[in-house]
Amino acid sequence: QVQLVESGGGLVQAGGSLRLSCAASRRTFMRYSMAWFRQAPGKEREFVAAINWSDSSTYYVDSVKGRFTISRDNAKNTVSLQMNSLKPEDTAVYYCAAGNSMVTTTSQYDIWGQGTQVTVSS
Repeated sequence: QVQLVESGGGLVQAGGSLRLSCAASRRTFMRYSMAWFRQAPGKEREFVAAINWSDSSTYYVDSVKGRFTISRDNAKNTVSLQMNSLKPEDTAVYYCAAGNSMVTTTSQYDIWGQGTQVTVSS
């Protein structure tokens, strides 16, 4: 089974940028649609962005459109989330997930990373 490991989180001031990376353990990674979710304290885990396995089409939640970019490198078994113009409300633990289709619901993703903390100060 594919295992996922996130990296790249940290503390940044509002308006700054961070790049999150998710490394997959197996070559079969390329057959999975990949997504990023986030969970703030006291809130449910929410969808952020996804990228399809077949054509690399992407989908974003409205609150990050124009600021975040998801991409994948199948040769390196990685998926990334470039986050620009960060806001304090982006503060959360960010999770990488793998599933069979590009959807926005957590239940449709079978494999999860351990998460990486992103904190945006005002």
